[in-house]
Amino acid sequence: MKIRKELYFGFTLMGVIILAALAMVFSVEKMTNGHYGLLMLSLVVVAIMLGFPTAFTLMGMGMMFAFFAYHSGDQTAAGALKQTLDLMVQRAFSVMGNDVLISIPLFVFMGYLVERANLIEKLFHSLHLALARVPGSLGVATLVTCAVFATATGIVGAVVTLMGLLALPQMLRAGYDVRLSAGTITAGGCLGILIPPSVLLIVYGATAGVSVVQLYAGAFFPGIMLAGLYIVYVIIMAKLRPDWAPPLTAEQRMVPLPAGLKAIGATSDGWALGSIVSALKGKRNQAVSTRYLLGQLGIALLPAILFAVVAVASYQSATRVVVEETYSELQAMGAGANEDTSSSSGGLAEPESSGLAEPASADAVAEPPGAQAVAEPPGAEPVAAAVEAPGTVSEPPAAAAPAAAAGGATTKPASAGFWIGLGVGALALVTFYGILSYARLEVFKMLLSSFFPLLVLILSVLGSIVFGLATPTEAAAVGAFGGFVLAAAYRQLTFGVIKESVFLTAKTSAMVCWLFVGSAIFSAAFALLGGQELVEQWVLSMNLTKTQFLVLSQVIIFILGWPLEWTEIIVIFMPIFIPLLDNFGVDPLFFGLLVALNLQTAFLSPPVAMSAFYLKGVAPKHVTLNQIFAGMLPFMGIQIVAIFLLYMFPAIGLWLPEVLYR
Repeated sequence: MKIRKELYFGFTLMGVIILAALAMVFSVEKMTNGHYGLLMLSLVVVAIMLGFPTAFTLMGMGMMFAFFAYHSGDQTAAGALKQTLDLMVQRAFSVMGNDVLISIPLFVFMGYLVERANLIEKLFHSLHLALARVPGSLGVATLVTCAVFATATGIVGAVVTLMGLLALPQMLRAGYDVRLSAGTITAGGCLGILIPPSVLLIVYGATAGVSVVQLYAGAFFPGIMLAGLYIVYVIIMAKLRPDWAPPLTAEQRMVPLPAGLKAIGATSDGWALGSIVSALKGKRNQAVSTRYLLGQLGIALLPAILFAVVAVASYQSATRVVVEETYSELQAMGAGANEDTSSSSGGLAEPESSGLAEPASADAVAEPPGAQAVAEPPGAEPVAAAVEAPGTVSEPPAAAAPAAAAGGATTKPASAGFWIGLGVGALALVTFYGILSYARLEVFKMLLSSFFPLLVLILSVLGSIVFGLATPTEAAAVGAFGGFVLAAAYRQLTFGVIKESVFLTAKTSAMVCWLFVGSAIFSAAFALLGGQELVEQWVLSMNLTKTQFLVLSQVIIFILGWPLEWTEIIVIFMPIFIPLLDNFGVDPLFFGLLVALNLQTAFLSPPVAMSAFYLKGVAPKHVTLNQIFAGMLPFMGIQIVAIFLLYMFPAIGLWLPEVLYR
């Protein structure tokens, strides 16, 4: 029987792991609990590679080795069994009590609803026409569609499968190279596990104890950077190898015009804004209603209206002065009063000598009719006199601060940066309307019905999280409701769609929750055996620098991405790496961003490159798995470049969290 190459590679890798475990067993004079912990780790990896369910493998191995750890001492078998069961219950309860995990089913539900709203076909078609003049336009449109749709759904398999059905046939018919087409779809579909709202970041945050909000803010720019690097690669390949990505023909770029616009003499290259305005005041609108023309004009003016709203809001924000009331004078008055009345016990109740004020000289007190005058009235006249006196600064502090605040300036001149940005935006708007043909107007209307609804949904979810308006769980609920509204707006909200989405959400959420429970039990057993201490001692004994540690850890994660999926890497190996970060001064947030970039390889690296199998399942028969693997390799190289850039320039990931939260 002939073994396929990927199976041969997998069995070889399992053999290497088993041989390494056996070498460890026979190289030590006495097996300690720490060595048994490393043996447990090796057995778990081999069992997962053999196809055993990850969650139950983790739980089973964890309970068996936890029982061994408890029973290895003086504990009886019954006592060890009781402690093992107690450990299982406690770890499961503590994990499932994490409030952040509630956001996982809500985000997954949002993704399934958006997927079933059939937006991806409209999105790809509109982006394809909008980017028609860009080199490699089909590939670029595929990547942008994957990035937007993967962000909205976060489900890699769904995005790769749908794009394989929709984009791959069009790219092959247009003469695109099979490897470039396959690599573009598989790499673009994986962006959903990096760009927020990402389930991977939620799982990492819950595992490492890092704020999911800060992870979302930090992963935003690295995700855009990685997608941008993919797009740049496709454009460069289209320029260097035109036979790999031929430009679209004029027929493929043709945008049909509606009958109403044709009735006023519209052509694809005609200037839309001026022509519509002319038709409104001319005789050419006799065959077309004024209401229709006003509607077309309103659609064309939407960018100008949005620009005006944003400009006014930005100007108000840039010129507003926030008045902060300080109470330093009030504190000084209290301190002065304590000093003045230190010799008397009555304080303000005994205004015999120094009274209510402390002027520079005694003459200021002698100006009223006499000491009796100060004592007779309730105190209004002396206070008024003190307010009028120029020397009594400490007397009316409570009234002075509001008065200064009320009299101060509430606005300030806008900065030069604001005016430069406003000028650039105005120039872009003028350019947009200068080149707005009827064909571009139709493409803009297509984007309004496909791209912008998803963009609004994504930005509303991310904005509410990043700017502190809602917790991840609350934002996930808003996103789920938004997906519900989108499915209803596109007339896809049927009982069957809701039933299927709820079922798939429950299935996916149960898988993630069981993974968390299994990971918690496994990590507890691993720590109980002393495996974590053994790993920490081994790493520290190498006297690594911070850079060397990061390189070593990322190489290990990269290699683990070959046989394992990202869920298994996060829940099994992150609890091993996280305790080591303090020893090398590594920020867990920054480490999480590096890991999120690195784990893109878990879907692109053979033999368990799931995105390749997703695409192979829907690709034409002449597209082989080896061609798909070959197409993914350049994108894996781009991921390594992205990791290097993030390490060299940490501000790519840390700037936004520091600005917003630190």
